[in-house]
Amino acid sequence: MTETEFLALADATLGTIESALTRLADEGDIDIECARSGNVLDIEFVDNGSKIIVNSQAPMQEIWVAARSGGFHYRREGDAWVNTRDGSELFAALSRLVSEQGGVAVSLAQ
Repeated sequence: MTETEFLALADATLGTIESALTRLADEGDIDIECARSGNVLDIEFVDNGSKIIVNSQAPMQEIWVAARSGGFHYRREGDAWVNTRDGSELFAALSRLVSEQGGVAVSLAQ
């Protein structure tokens, strides 16, 4: 994949994550605030002040996630972003991480 293709795909992925979380917050399912600056999406949990940071790393062609439980790297394989260590999928992992930090069951879909 070219750098231009990666940047477009990563941007779309960050946008999808931000839109889904904003929708959940607007519906009152979870109290979070999302802020995006370029290739970095900052997800703040209002109740406990914790954060999850999701950002794209163009040189590595990966999406990185930093959460309370650790840091994770995702590389595109076919139609999914796959964890480079355990093979988990980005949206499934984010659903788990957001649920853990937010204290409310959340399901994010690609």
